[in-house]
Amino acid sequence: MSFRTRLTSFFVLIVVVPMVAIGFLGFRLISDSETGKADARASGLASAAMSLYQSDATAARADAATVARDPALLRPATRRQRLAALAASTGLARATISQGSATLADVGDRTAVAPGAATINRAGRAPLTVTVSETTAAAYARGLDGHGVEIAVAQDGRTLAATTAGARGRGFPSRGTVTVDGTRYRAVTLSFPGFGPAPVQVTVLSALSATSSSTGSSQLLAAAFILVFLLLALCFSVLASRALQAQLGRFLAAAKRLAAGDFSAPVPTSGNDEFAALGHEFNNMSDQLAARMDELSAERARLRESIRRIGEAFAANLDRQGLVELALNTAVDAVQADCGRLSVRATPDEPLMEAVREGSFDGLADAVYEAERLALMDGEFGDFGDEQISVLAAPLGPIAPQERAHGVIAVARRGRPFTRDDRELLKSLTTQATFALENVELHYQVRRQAVTDELTGLANHGRFQDVLNSEMEQVRRYRHPVALIMLDIDNFKSINDTYGHQQGDVVLRRVARVVSEKSRDADSAARYGGEEMALILPHTDLDGAHAIAERVREAVEALRVSRLDGQGALQITASVGVAASADGDKERLIADADAALYEAKRTGKNRTVRARSDTADVFGGE
Repeated sequence: MSFRTRLTSFFVLIVVVPMVAIGFLGFRLISDSETGKADARASGLASAAMSLYQSDATAARADAATVARDPALLRPATRRQRLAALAASTGLARATISQGSATLADVGDRTAVAPGAATINRAGRAPLTVTVSETTAAAYARGLDGHGVEIAVAQDGRTLAATTAGARGRGFPSRGTVTVDGTRYRAVTLSFPGFGPAPVQVTVLSALSATSSSTGSSQLLAAAFILVFLLLALCFSVLASRALQAQLGRFLAAAKRLAAGDFSAPVPTSGNDEFAALGHEFNNMSDQLAARMDELSAERARLRESIRRIGEAFAANLDRQGLVELALNTAVDAVQADCGRLSVRATPDEPLMEAVREGSFDGLADAVYEAERLALMDGEFGDFGDEQISVLAAPLGPIAPQERAHGVIAVARRGRPFTRDDRELLKSLTTQATFALENVELHYQVRRQAVTDELTGLANHGRFQDVLNSEMEQVRRYRHPVALIMLDIDNFKSINDTYGHQQGDVVLRRVARVVSEKSRDADSAARYGGEEMALILPHTDLDGAHAIAERVREAVEALRVSRLDGQGALQITASVGVAASADGDKERLIADADAALYEAKRTGKNRTVRARSDTADVFGGE
């Protein structure tokens, strides 16, 4: 007998048929019997509740007729007091007088139920309705209370009375089984008229335990049958497990050998059943695992190489050329290509230029170019080739939407087309390369911003101090002169006040451009502060600095800055102070240049003043 046959016979004959048949039929019959008895008891209690309610309502109608004959109820002034007196004298729980939907008087307990009504007819006027009740919800519930019985009375979602705390504040089905305070009940809910439009909901709860005593013996008998079948199932299970233990032991020993890395000993197989087939498959798996281990050894070598390259990436994380070379080498190796190249843009406005190449492109140049073109157009991949060659290209970036790609990677190989996995791997590599290049650009941008004034593009004050300190060190060491030009835009506050700060920013940028263009390559221009700019001139004496300062001042004077409101142009002038140092005293150099600038301002502006030890020479307009 095969393993499948033995296993199927075991479950069908010993477990499935006896347990399903005996358990389902026996407990279903017992459950139906218990539920039927509980329903019959609950229905009887519900009938008693209905009879009691109707009896109380009939008595209340007679009381309502008696109350309605009292003429004092027709007088509005004494109506409520008279109604309260009548209710007290006749023992009423609650009494109301209404006209249509309006209540004119209401006395007594608001939890009263089982009301009865009578009409007071008035000549030429709308009749009045007298509604009274002799019993409250609590008294009504106590009248039905008994062993295994609980009553809940509610109206309009509000519990009026309940014989058990767990029944308060909850709803009940019209008929069904509920659990209250841990006890299961069979519930029957009836609706009766009450005070107001909302009906009174009376729920009778009959405890299932009150009818379950007669079913105990039946359940015990059913449990005995189930226990017998469980014992039989256990016996057959023991016999079957012993029969299978020897066969499973061989597979367990083989699995332990595989776990220890021994693939040389196959699992012994005999017969023609499922265990024999499983043994053959187990041996096949062992052979495949041995082959896979060899592949993993090769992959480990590639992993070591990848780790080495990652280390190179950390070392070259701020070297743009090193990053592009590493990206291309990794891409070529990852997809097992024969050759590849990576092209990038120096700036977003420039065309792509080849940055690095690996392998020979003999006979592949046109195919590589076409694949790169398709990749840039599609934004994803460019695939080009035939039966002999295959070229795959992927763009680098862009980081932000609507921008041009930073570059493109193209790889090629002969004889095998690129697979879907190759595409996914190349896409992942290009994404990482894009972010790496972006980080390099951000690094250089932040470094430039740290020493550059954002508005004018000149060096900021901190950079000015660093450069001047360095030049002063050169002066002290080699005794070379250094000059300093200080320039201040004339009447700049008036420009801001008259034309606005945006116009003032335009003026600052234009003057800064003039300072940069008229200075030499070795000079260092900076924004000293506000509308004041400075120019450091290495290896320059006072006369040479004065000539350059005059050239800058004249260029500023010739400058015309268009007004932002379109109403003509502004003529700009500047005052300039020049000083030079041959002793390396930075503070004195700045003070001399600043004093010369002040002198230029004081003597009429739009002029250049050269600092001297005793006097100042003035050149320029005005």
